Amino acid sequence: MIPLSTRMRPQDLDGFVGQKHFFYKGSLLYNAVVNGTFDSAIFFGPSGTGKTTLARIIAGMLDAEYNEINASETGTKELKELISRAKDSFYGLQRKPLFVYIDEFHRWNRLQQDSLLKALEEGVIRFIASTTENPYFAVNNAVLSRVRNIYEFRKLSREDLIGLLNRALDDRERGFGNLEVERDEEAIRAIAELSSGDARVALDTLGFIVDNLKLPGRITTELVAEAMQRKIGFYNTKDDRYDLLSALQKSIRGSDPDAAIHYFARLVDGGADIQMIGRRLLVIASEDIGMAYPSAVSIVTACVQAAMMVGLPEAALNLAEAVILLASSPKSNRAAQAYWEAAQDIASREIGPVPDHLRDSHYSGAEKLGYGQSYIYPHDHGGYVKQQYLPDDLEREGIRYYRPSENGAEAGFKKFLEDLEKRYGNHQG
Repeated sequence: MIPLSTRMRPQDLDGFVGQKHFFYKGSLLYNAVVNGTFDSAIFFGPSGTGKTTLARIIAGMLDAEYNEINASETGTKELKELISRAKDSFYGLQRKPLFVYIDEFHRWNRLQQDSLLKALEEGVIRFIASTTENPYFAVNNAVLSRVRNIYEFRKLSREDLIGLLNRALDDRERGFGNLEVERDEEAIRAIAELSSGDARVALDTLGFIVDNLKLPGRITTELVAEAMQRKIGFYNTKDDRYDLLSALQKSIRGSDPDAAIHYFARLVDGGADIQMIGRRLLVIASEDIGMAYPSAVSIVTACVQAAMMVGLPEAALNLAEAVILLASSPKSNRAAQAYWEAAQDIASREIGPVPDHLRDSHYSGAEKLGYGQSYIYPHDHGGYVKQQYLPDDLEREGIRYYRPSENGAEAGFKKFLEDLEKRYGNHQG
């Protein structure tokens, strides 16, 4: 039986869902495909986000022979045969390039990747390389320099997945539109939430439920929980998700590790993914802990990275450590407050230029303009020397953005700045 995710693959550009940050009607990529000027590209991102689907749609609209290969199954011999066939096609009577979709491109070694270089330069091959790895680390620089277009695919939003699921239920040709299947909105929402932005997981979960549903039937949250082997409780709505994230941050800010770990556990139980929780914890590390414990952001980053490597359910242990650490740390929002105030000034008022002595002097003509000439190098004076750094108007006003607290490690930074002020009369601290 063909999986629902395969049956429901869109056949044209208008049916493609997601990736609105680079692909929409009128975007450069959309126009390149429609106008026939598409050359080659690298698609990278998580599974189930549309990389293969979009590649097949593009290939279907190009006047070229199409081949699809998987780098994990194709060796050097097959690759050489492919390039040889591409040359025969390109230099033959029709002069058509060979269009190749290469899945899991990162699995090819350097020699295999480099074997494409000449064919790419000559225009013999046009290709889309697909990878779940960051191409700037997994693909040779020589290939990257010849493929100008690199597109990052992101996980699909809940709304995108809900749209795909309802489309499958209503489609009479490829989906379940001809069956007597009703749905609870909460159930469809639950599938979308628990699929973590992966369209393949969402659609195949729906397919499994409907294929094994006694008809006429109804898709309920209980069936979704059974199919996905996950408890589905209150965590069904967008408001719940953000309410829990808000409660988590406010409990950490209030230094209540018990409440913080409670809301964290509810997020995990409700299907929140690692990235969603991890992003919020990293923000908290800088916004709420900040200079009171500067190492917090490094430790939380390590915990989030570990969680990404381990995966759920064990990843919850890595994230729980970060939650407890943040809730139990001294707090300061003074670094965040300093940024917010500086950004507000920049947005709301006219501010003078960078002082001449701070301007870049490493180019021809800077000396004639007087840039950088009176700058004093602090390291030549024991690490500090009094001189103006703010623009003239802010300096005259005695502007201070950073006002350190007495909390945690920030007390040490506060004392250092106050000592400078006492010694040199500088308006810091």
